[in-house]
Amino acid sequence: MIDRRILLASVAGLFGLVGLRWLKAAPANAATEKFEVEKTEAEWRAHLTPQQYEILRNHGTERPWSSPLLKEHRKGTFACAGCDLPLFSSETKFESGTGWPSFYQPLDNAVGKTEDRTFGMLRTEVHCRRCGGHLGHVFDDGPKPTGLRYCMDGYALVFHPAAASAS
Repeated sequence: MIDRRILLASVAGLFGLVGLRWLKAAPANAATEKFEVEKTEAEWRAHLTPQQYEILRNHGTERPWSSPLLKEHRKGTFACAGCDLPLFSSETKFESGTGWPSFYQPLDNAVGKTEDRTFGMLRTEVHCRRCGGHLGHVFDDGPKPTGLRYCMDGYALVFHPAAASAS
């Protein structure tokens, strides 16, 4: 007869392995979608800083409050650090208190979205529609007029200030 403790430990271990695999599943767009800008892993590594590479290409997340763009309040455009596609206007940026740059709306035709089941939750991942770089996630707890919070990794973005107007 099998010892009950061994049986319970074996079943728990099996569920743990299955759960771990589910937790680490990459978002669907990582391997299936084709994008306008495609590079080899070596080309991406040469083009991006290690932190940008981890976020944009491996779906990483920066530590909260670590991005210099969190405190960027000038007028301008936030673009993809991978391909420089304009993604968000500074007009839609707001202080969410989460520790990541947040916007209530992307620019038209700038981002794509996929289902993300990492970390045991169902979320909506946001990626650059031109290069597929992971940018962050969108949540439905943002301000009016959209009610959305595009919670972006600041290191996945670059900021381009608006041109100063001539006086």
